[in-house]
Amino acid sequence: MRLIPQLKAQKAAQSAERLAAGDQWEDWDLVFAGPTGKPVNPRADWGEFKAMLQSAGLRNARPHDARHTAATLLLEQGVDIRVVQEILGHSSLAVTKRYTHVTSKLAEDAATKMGKALWA
Repeated sequence: MRLIPQLKAQKAAQSAERLAAGDQWEDWDLVFAGPTGKPVNPRADWGEFKAMLQSAGLRNARPHDARHTAATLLLEQGVDIRVVQEILGHSSLAVTKRYTHVTSKLAEDAATKMGKALWA
């Protein structure tokens, strides 16, 4: 999936909102903003998120929990933690490390690699 066309479309849509808002527009320099330029209410899609979890048969969770899950799944796929840091937009690796969780798969992979290094 190429992101550039979607971002260009978002910019065009936001320009139209800026014109429609006129003097009411507040420039917060956001990619995704409300109809007057202010930040989007973080609870705006809460119900939709909860319904999505329920329809997928997943446990009740917060959108923030999905960031932790994404970070851990990326590590399990072998993505370097510095890349995970960039994806999540963290300014420091320490924050990213708090987002990730060592799973049994990660521990098993580490043990397998150590075994190969020692006895291959």
